[in-house]
Amino acid sequence: MLTVKEPAREIPVRASVDILVVGGGPSGVMAARAAAAGGKHRVMLVESRGFLGGNLTIGLPILAFLGPKGNQVIKGEAQHFIDRMRARGAAGPHKPCKNHMSLTIIDSEEAKTVCAEMLQEVGVEVLMYAFCCGALKEGDDVTGIIIESKCGREAILAKTVIDCTGDGDVAFRAGVECHKGDAEGGMQPPTLMYQMRGVKMQELRDAIVKHPDVYDMDVMPPSQFESGHFITVGLRRQIREAQAEGLEIPVSRTILITGLAPDEIWVNMTRVSGVDSTDPASYTRGEITARKQMKDVTEYLRRFVPGFEDARVEKIAPFMGIRESRVIVGKYVLTAEDVLSMKHFPDTVVVAGYPVDIHHAKGGDCTMLFTEDAYDIPYRVLVPEKVGSLLVAGRCSSMNHEAMAGTRVMSTCMALGEAAGTAARIALDDGVKPADVNVDKVRSALLANGAYLG
Repeated sequence: MLTVKEPAREIPVRASVDILVVGGGPSGVMAARAAAAGGKHRVMLVESRGFLGGNLTIGLPILAFLGPKGNQVIKGEAQHFIDRMRARGAAGPHKPCKNHMSLTIIDSEEAKTVCAEMLQEVGVEVLMYAFCCGALKEGDDVTGIIIESKCGREAILAKTVIDCTGDGDVAFRAGVECHKGDAEGGMQPPTLMYQMRGVKMQELRDAIVKHPDVYDMDVMPPSQFESGHFITVGLRRQIREAQAEGLEIPVSRTILITGLAPDEIWVNMTRVSGVDSTDPASYTRGEITARKQMKDVTEYLRRFVPGFEDARVEKIAPFMGIRESRVIVGKYVLTAEDVLSMKHFPDTVVVAGYPVDIHHAKGGDCTMLFTEDAYDIPYRVLVPEKVGSLLVAGRCSSMNHEAMAGTRVMSTCMALGEAAGTAARIALDDGVKPADVNVDKVRSALLANGAYLG
């Protein structure tokens, strides 16, 4: 490989803080807010985009606030976010869903505003348009990061860093052992969401409810579509018919999600296999390919799905939704066996209910493995095995390929972020490293803020 030598230089320190959160998506916003609780510590959040919210802003619903038994298992800061959104008419109820446990529709634009307000009111310093391009270490401990922006390179020093980048960017640069994908390195493919308006919703409802033999749903009963918000997962026959007529549809199931407006549908049907979000060339290929896929997917909907005859594309998500990339090796690696056996842990900091939902690395289908009840996620998955003063929250926490397929959804990531921020704050209060924090204190603080721990 051709290389160049970068001259050594002094890097200015932009800030020195107590807790630094890197990544302003669902886990990062909740981590920063939890870390700033009480106002004792200086907390900063760094985000590469020009808005907060991450996947909350790309048209996705929030899945699995409810567990398999119908009780709410994700509460705390995640529910506080929903309460604020509902007060503005920007979020729907937690509607039970047989496939996804529950479905919570949100306004993706209002989510940006609410996330910013939630951090501003507790004094979190937010810095956008800055990429993390390096980790600072003293011995085995992370002491901050290097950022790159229009200002050039700068350092941000911190007593504790929380990696909420989704891709484990800080952890990877700090030398934490990371893995990607299944045994062959295959990762779940990403999707570029887009919104269609002008959908005749009643026609779509009637087709599914009155003619389930024609417009089939994989596991969801027709009654689920009679009223309220819904998500379709099915219409396999229609896709096969479209493919037989020459349309290139990259998935085997029609996944459509209602929006808050009565004629609004978000389409979850682009799918680009082989995309690695940690490689900009691969990520670029994915974005370009997904936009090309939209043409045939949209034609398919207009020709083969009732209610879409006159629908138009109104909005495209600002970036692809990444299902999988790096995950760290932590003090504990959560496995599919843990999830499916609903294993309990003494250091549980999150209880989750979403099933193992693996979008195949090759082909357009999916495997779903359900549990009878919710399952525990221990604190140790947030703690890297060997690198100190660092916590990792979100879909890049310590889980194997199959377990991450269940824990990757936004509700769980929000709860993991809250747990990480709470632990970082308590560890500083007690003068210990995050790896040595009193987890019982963390659990008590989470419960005091309304979290559910079983």
